[in-house]
Amino acid sequence: MLINEESSKGSRQLNSRRLVGYNHNMNLRLIRRLALPLIAVALSTGCATHSIDVAHNDQKFEAGLNGRTLITYQLKATPDAGLPVESGGFFHPLTTPSGVVVTDLAPADHRHHRGVFLAWVEMHGVKDADFWGWGEHAPVKGRRIVNQRLRSRIRDESVSFRADNNWEAEGTVLIRERLDANVTDREGMRVLDLTYRLTPLDDITLSRWAFSGFCLRVRKDGDIRMYSPAGPAKFPAPSHLKPESDWPDAPWYACEQTLADGKQVGAAVFNHPKNPTTLWHNHPDIRMINPCIVAPTDVKLKKGKPLVLRYRVVTFDGKLPQATLDKLANEWANARWSL
Repeated sequence: MLINEESSKGSRQLNSRRLVGYNHNMNLRLIRRLALPLIAVALSTGCATHSIDVAHNDQKFEAGLNGRTLITYQLKATPDAGLPVESGGFFHPLTTPSGVVVTDLAPADHRHHRGVFLAWVEMHGVKDADFWGWGEHAPVKGRRIVNQRLRSRIRDESVSFRADNNWEAEGTVLIRERLDANVTDREGMRVLDLTYRLTPLDDITLSRWAFSGFCLRVRKDGDIRMYSPAGPAKFPAPSHLKPESDWPDAPWYACEQTLADGKQVGAAVFNHPKNPTTLWHNHPDIRMINPCIVAPTDVKLKKGKPLVLRYRVVTFDGKLPQATLDKLANEWANARWSL
């Protein structure tokens, strides 16, 4: 089974192979909900039935299979969440295969944190900008990540989409972002693969900081234990003012949590060897895992030359599965790419 959702000026049409019917450029203000009935598909083991549910409106894209939500991508800042930023372009809630939420949104200690997101705290170019949301060293006001279009694809066991976003400062586009995302449940885990292609319209400098960039913010209730491929991560908590205090690069870092109700859950972030040199601002008390490309040095973006970043995020129920994480890290590092 393969279902596509893409821009079209035509009428809605559904058959066993393809769905066309959303004009994302012209009808973003219209709430659109697609709730497909049970669709029979032929699998190698016989005939199986899949229930598909997709909600796509001007606020979010959400999709699931067989009664479980696989992915929720916020296209705009969530209303009434208390975020100090106006940007969309983040994932929340992100859940484990059993449906337990692992991410946090606008927590009291850092209101600008928002699930799984990408933003830098200090950018200098035609207009200075802080898309992270701290606001101490570059403006936050009028800086927004704005969705232009999203096209999705649903297969038998996975959901993928391509989102085109503009990073705007007071109406001026600084960066055009193309995000390719794919999520599936396998190996007993939820696996979210992300490739960001960021094209600056003019030269931009990402200033050196210990934090910002790609970030996973997990919930703060319950305890937390941090891990790396070497085992329990015993590094001191890094300082946001001292990039040299960040943790050394590794294929992945993960957290394991025991929640107040006794459930054990966790999440991991995988770096990719083709990403720029990275240090990790992983702070157990703040509950963030942040592979930071601006911790080693400033990053210079040249007009028209894309910066490509690849990350894998995994969630799981139960104890941290070290061997499976190592396997998925090796797979991720050796994946073939076409952009």
